[in-house]
Amino acid sequence: MAQGSATRNPLVVSQAKAAMNKWKYEVANELGIQPPADGYWGNLTSRDCGAVGGHMVRKMIEMAEASIANANQTTR
Repeated sequence: MAQGSATRNPLVVSQAKAAMNKWKYEVANELGIQPPADGYWGNLTSRDCGAVGGHMVRKMIEMAEASIANANQTTR
């Protein structure tokens, strides 16, 4: 991540920062993108960084939809 992005896009649950960062590396590995060892993502292409972020968003939407569907099933 770029240095200033953490202040522009703060996490709603600040305790989730470590988990989100770990998940970002896992998603990069799933996509065959070599994540930076030093933690600086600025040397990767925009396409690669966008692919990682986009895949994370898709997975988060899937999890939210599943959670909503499960909540609706338990309330019936």
